[in-house]
Amino acid sequence: MSTVKPKHIGRNISRIRELRDMKQEALAIAIGTNQQSISIIEGSESVDEEKLKKIAEALGVTPEVIKNFSEDAVFNMIGNTYNDNASSAINLGCTFNPIDKLIESYEENKKLYQQLIQAEKEKVALLEKLLDKK
Repeated sequence: MSTVKPKHIGRNISRIRELRDMKQEALAIAIGTNQQSISIIEGSESVDEEKLKKIAEALGVTPEVIKNFSEDAVFNMIGNTYNDNASSAINLGCTFNPIDKLIESYEENKKLYQQLIQAEKEKVALLEKLLDKK
């Protein structure tokens, strides 16, 4: 009798998030929750379908990718992509400009903060409107 260990969905979410270079807090904001909830989700063996869909969308993958994620497959793909043929030279150096990545990250964060500030301004305006009615 063999037992098949079920996939740990939370761990898969964590690994995909890390591969996307995304912090728990950023994922939390993207799905409308807090960092502690993401930590709990990533520690869970299973996640309900609706939450999984939101997380998958925020990570830019499908729920099936999360369910079927395998680090072995990732390493296998990398191994097959960077084969060691004598006739080919492999450049494992940096293939991007780190400063460009910093600027790109800054611009993305700037947009996110602007959206958060706008949402807070709208809340304040609504509260002021409600106070004026009293």
